[in-house]
Amino acid sequence: MIIVENNKFNTKLKSLIFLGFLLGLTFYSSKIIAQKKYTIVLDAGHGGKDPGNLGNGFKEKNIALKVALLVGKELKTRKDIKVIFTRETDVYPELWKRGEIANNAKADLFVSIHCDSHTSNAYGAGTFVLGLRGNKKNLEIAKRENASILLEDNYEKRYKGFDSNSAESVIGLSLLQEENLDKSLEIASLIQNNFTTKLKRHNRKVKQDNFQVLRETIMPSVLVELGFLTNKREGKYLNSKKGQKQMAKAIADAIKKYVNNQKLNTVDDKVEDVVSDTVEFKIQIASGKNKIPLKSYNFKGLKNVKRVKIGSYYKYYYGVTSKYKSAKKSLKEAKHKGYKSAFMVAFKNGKKSIIKRSKKMT
Repeated sequence: MIIVENNKFNTKLKSLIFLGFLLGLTFYSSKIIAQKKYTIVLDAGHGGKDPGNLGNGFKEKNIALKVALLVGKELKTRKDIKVIFTRETDVYPELWKRGEIANNAKADLFVSIHCDSHTSNAYGAGTFVLGLRGNKKNLEIAKRENASILLEDNYEKRYKGFDSNSAESVIGLSLLQEENLDKSLEIASLIQNNFTTKLKRHNRKVKQDNFQVLRETIMPSVLVELGFLTNKREGKYLNSKKGQKQMAKAIADAIKKYVNNQKLNTVDDKVEDVVSDTVEFKIQIASGKNKIPLKSYNFKGLKNVKRVKIGSYYKYYYGVTSKYKSAKKSLKEAKHKGYKSAFMVAFKNGKKSIIKRSKKMT
């Protein structure tokens, strides 16, 4: 038996062992995250018996399909992304069916692609997430897209009580998507930013409204209005191969960035507990514009929920702790209570950080 008495050697040996542990932990986490495939459902608006808008003779259904297929082609270059289309030809999947396709696939993201129209010479690209009626102009867009419901078989029964021309009916459509609002806003902002900064399209901004096709999904979802076919110049651009390719790449690049962001916040359940005085773990369970009283009955029995205002939105966190293992337990509790889209976030010195890096730092 050899007894090592050199303290400096012992210290270096311990450091090397600890460094090896950290490298192994990082490698293992990366391997687990790399195995995850993100399912993206691409929905080309309208189709078949529903041509969509026909501004200047251009057909919305054709343009939406071509762009959706190009987005899918670009995304398929990534091994960590699985692409599903609601339609790949000139057919008309009913709105509920489009949502069902995404829900059955347990999709991570749903993107519906459309072209806009207006009686004026309006132009520009906009991206929508599900939400309460913002203003009369947005309501009219929602009514127009929702009018496709009337073309469906047995629509009276399937959408019982829904009137595409009623503001009261439209307002109630956002309830099921509240938990996904934060992620929907994230991907919408990424898409809109690419439209305006990379392609210099007129910015019609990210807005909230009530599209039935978004209401049918249970994951983060957005509806993209590529531009106005009723604007002759913009319609010509969107009907061209160049315009379709550019718009598709802008959407695909945004989705890739969104997936990268989600991967960085993926939690590895195999990692053991860590404790840090500078890193706080929180479970985000909801976000929205409503300021909800922090009573347990408002959060399905969860106690000690914290509320943080960011801009015009409130975010609600559960299980604030410096212990990673405790945060994992809180995440499990939140999902068990019904917050299926709850996720863990980390804050270092009060600023949002990346969980994978936070674990490494601690």
